Amino acid sequence: MNRPGLATLILSLLALLLASLVLAVTFGPADIAPSEVWQTIGWHFGLLPESPVGRLRDAIIWELRLPRVLAAAVVGAGLALCGAVMQALTRNPLADPYLLGLSSGASLGAVAFLLTGASLLMPLGAFLGAGAAMALTLLVTQLLGGATPTRAILAGISISALAAAATSFLIFWSATGDSYREILSWLMGSLSGVIWPEALLVLAALVLAGLPVLLSGRSLDAFAFGDTAAATLGVDVNRLRWWLLGGTALLTGVLVSIGGAIGFVGLIVPHVARLVTGSRHRVLLPGAMLLGASFMVWTDTAARSLFEPRELPVGIITALLGAPIFLLVLLRYRRIT
Repeated sequence: MNRPGLATLILSLLALLLASLVLAVTFGPADIAPSEVWQTIGWHFGLLPESPVGRLRDAIIWELRLPRVLAAAVVGAGLALCGAVMQALTRNPLADPYLLGLSSGASLGAVAFLLTGASLLMPLGAFLGAGAAMALTLLVTQLLGGATPTRAILAGISISALAAAATSFLIFWSATGDSYREILSWLMGSLSGVIWPEALLVLAALVLAGLPVLLSGRSLDAFAFGDTAAATLGVDVNRLRWWLLGGTALLTGVLVSIGGAIGFVGLIVPHVARLVTGSRHRVLLPGAMLLGASFMVWTDTAARSLFEPRELPVGIITALLGAPIFLLVLLRYRRIT
């Protein structure tokens, strides 16, 4: 893809995301027009002299819907980025934070901190859990005989199951009353009740941990030819691998602490993005982030709108969409190997 074509593609995906953000805010019990969303944003950024809507509608747009929609976009972008990076590092098209155990490990860490009363430190607990799960997955992969795509997935599934069992035990043992239902709903993936500090936290995590990862596209292209070839091309293989795995673990931990263990986004979005952008990671990574953000905005909107006044955990919808695509990727991968 030439440079003008690349610029057109990225701008088109960015326009799709901006339109998705504004339109998603209009969904809900109170009818909101897209123009009211733009005007409210403009007023809060000081671009308009006075509020164009009443106080109640301003609160609905600015305090309730915008933080949630923004958080959904950031979570989708982050999970898609982590999935694309893991698929490149492991040279495994089935890799993502969920299948490699990071999401379950992050959930275990977050729930452990939550049940001990340290709810403000949930992002730290989620990061520690994700890092521990990643280390265990790599250790089990080595014990199985060395890093191969199949061994990495099998190790990740086993660690994920272990972390999920430990999380369920903690909840069963410690949670009572309504907290039991709330924690289970969060574990299935939920952005309900997200407020501005949480939305800004995941945005900061995406910028701090995701930006260096985003700039590693050229090195990830070298990984496609194997570690030896990458080293020949001047890539410090071990240092870069640990740096990227640490960055994805940190990002996954923060994302899970806010949105729960939302599965399949990191798996399916990079595959869809490759159909649009091609396989070069300098284009694939930003393309996957923009597509992942739009995908999560609409799946979260569906989760809160399809069965009003009840709300589905968004992880149910991503699993319903992701499981068939996972099966297709699995069948295609079997034919290739």
